[in-house]
Amino acid sequence: MTETLPTVAKGGDFRAALQRSGRFLSGMVMPNIGAFIAWGLITAFFIPTGWIPNEGFAKLVGPMISYLLPLLIGYTGGKMVHDLRGGIIGAVATMGVIVGSSIPMFLGAMIVAPLAALALKQLDRLLEGRIASGFEMLVSNFTLGILGMLVALASFLFAAPAVTAVSNFLAGGVRVIVNAGLLPLANLFIEPGKVLFLNNAINHGVLGPIGIQESSAAGKSIIFMLESNPGPGLGILLAYWLAGKGMARESAPGAVIIHFLGGIHEIYFPYILMNPKLILAAIAGGMVGTFTFAVLGAGLVATPSPGSIFAYIAMTPKGGLFPVLAGVTTSTGASLAVAWALLKFTKQSDTTLSSATARTEANKGSKLRFGASTLSAGAGKIVFACDAGMGSSAMGASILRGKLKKAGLSVAVSNCAVNEIPADADIVITHESLTERARAVNPEAAHVSIDDFLKSPEYDIIVEKLKG
Repeated sequence: MTETLPTVAKGGDFRAALQRSGRFLSGMVMPNIGAFIAWGLITAFFIPTGWIPNEGFAKLVGPMISYLLPLLIGYTGGKMVHDLRGGIIGAVATMGVIVGSSIPMFLGAMIVAPLAALALKQLDRLLEGRIASGFEMLVSNFTLGILGMLVALASFLFAAPAVTAVSNFLAGGVRVIVNAGLLPLANLFIEPGKVLFLNNAINHGVLGPIGIQESSAAGKSIIFMLESNPGPGLGILLAYWLAGKGMARESAPGAVIIHFLGGIHEIYFPYILMNPKLILAAIAGGMVGTFTFAVLGAGLVATPSPGSIFAYIAMTPKGGLFPVLAGVTTSTGASLAVAWALLKFTKQSDTTLSSATARTEANKGSKLRFGASTLSAGAGKIVFACDAGMGSSAMGASILRGKLKKAGLSVAVSNCAVNEIPADADIVITHESLTERARAVNPEAAHVSIDDFLKSPEYDIIVEKLKG
């Protein structure tokens, strides 16, 4: 499965273009989050100031952050554009920016790898049908090799210095903001952006690389906590539990578990869209939490993904648990207080949770429909797919898995990134913006588009058809 680089939408649809770009950036990082967590755990445990210092194991920290993680990002970004060949040349191009710089080249990998893969894709198209029979492998290998050499050299000479300058500028700006005590102002932009489903782009595309650079030098970074803090969302859900009405109040306790323990923050976005004024509560919680983190000197060693409290604890350096938990607690309290007051003393919106969830899906670029007419009884494998395979797809898979178990059906239900849908999947469930991509990956499966990952009537229809 391949995809092209995101382009600006026609008609000046800037938000849609921004969302596509955000999904593309996060798509390079999120499949590799496990590797980032592995590096973070090694750092937290074995560096001289870690939980159990070990000089030998600590030698893994430098090479992993300098070479392994950027190369993984580069390979993934190239593969998104031009499949396996794109991944290979993406890694080659990334090596150029790694060697040409003295700082971790995450931003560099996210820039040069897709561009290198796009160049190779265009070259392959140009040569298609023009190669003499028997020379295909020779030409294929040499075109990748020659172009790979050129992009690696260009990355070394031009991209590495440019990205280094930009990274140093951004990191310096963050330090100035932190030293001036102005970092909480960042939440004025982060919290509204999250509700527009730019959360992954903000966290993994912008803040993550800056945080990694700071963490590699200082052993921790507050930047990892600006977007991922579960406190603001937890406060809003608790406020609905205490002062909400109807289905929103009834569903809030379950959403609390999914959000705070499971780390799927998308669960609380519809609750804000039901009453848009609650964005004030999210901003208040974010600002108070960030202020607390800054005052107490809190920081994490790597990105906590998903943004679960368990991930927060795992990524906390030795001796830093109290500042981290204090920030999460104060942000929850501030968000809860503001949200409770808004729900209690102002008129609550008539918007239902289901329609708000539909608006959430619209913000993700979706206009959804159901297409399960080809489903039949006896399916053995159901796959939920989303951009990164970690957020809404995991939530949907969990819900359907419970319904199937209750119906006495033994059907495997899993979730994955849309690019990695297995060939043996019988049913693939996505939202409409991803359905065509999903069909291209696995045209043999029955494809279902749904409009509500939390409470979809299509789940019951699927169960009934499988009982068939």
